[in-house]
Amino acid sequence: MCELLAMSANTPTDLCFSFTGLTRRGGDTGPHKDGWGVAFYEGKGVRAFHDADASANSRLAEVVQTHPIKSEVAICHIRQANVGEICLANTHPFIRELWGRYWVFAHNGQLTGFRPSPGFYEPVGATDSEALFCDILNHLRRDCDRDTMTEVIVENLVALARDYSRQGVFNLLLSNGDWLFTYCSTKMASITRRAPFGPARLKDADVIVDFESETTPDDVVSVVVTEPLTTDEVWDVYQPGEWRLWRQGEVIMTGTAAP
Repeated sequence: MCELLAMSANTPTDLCFSFTGLTRRGGDTGPHKDGWGVAFYEGKGVRAFHDADASANSRLAEVVQTHPIKSEVAICHIRQANVGEICLANTHPFIRELWGRYWVFAHNGQLTGFRPSPGFYEPVGATDSEALFCDILNHLRRDCDRDTMTEVIVENLVALARDYSRQGVFNLLLSNGDWLFTYCSTKMASITRRAPFGPARLKDADVIVDFESETTPDDVVSVVVTEPLTTDEVWDVYQPGEWRLWRQGEVIMTGTAAP
C-alpha cells in the first residue's frame, strides 16, 4: 500500500517538516520506494514535483525538504506499486483541470480491475488510482457545473467514495485548491496545530521542530496522513467510512459513508 500526506492551512505554510518524515518511509523506514509526488497550490496555480525513484534517495525530494514552499493546500504521495509499472506516468498526485481550476488527487488502496466509465477524462498511466480520478471527474462534469454549491459536490463525492470502497480499499485525498476532501476506507489520521504551539519530533527521522518559533498565534495548520508522523503528539484517527471536508485548516463538513 502507498502512504498519503495532505495539508490544509489558513495561511501559506511550508510542508518541510512533515514531508521530511514521509519521504523516509519511501525506501528507508518503509517499503514505499516506487515513486513519489507532491503538489502545492499557489493561488489557482499548482507547483508539482514527481519522481519515479524512491523518495528516501531522491535528490529532488531533498530540494523539496529544504525549500520552504508556502501553500494553503498541499497533497503528497509515496508509492508502493501494485497496479502499473514503476514510471513517472504512474506517480501520484494526479492533476486535471475542471471548471477553471486544477484538481489534485492521490489514492491509497487498490480496486482490482477497475475501469472508469467512458467520458471526457482518460488516464495517461496504467494505475487504478488515475482511473478512479478520471471517473470522479467525469461524474462531476456530468452531474454538476461550476456554479454547483460545494455541499452538493461533496454529496456526489461521498456517494462515489462509498461505491468505490465497496470494490476495494479506497483512501482518498482530493482538492480543487479551495477545499480538501478526505475519505478513509481503512486507515487515516489527522492533527490540527494551533496556538499555543509546541515542539514535535518525527518518527522516521531525527528531526525536531518548535512550531512556536515558526508560526503566529493566528495560524491554524492541519495535516492528514495515512500513519502519524510524530511521536509526541496526539493524532485523531479516522474511522472506516469517515470523510471530512477541510478549508483553511478547519473541518467544515464531516460524516460517515461506510460501504
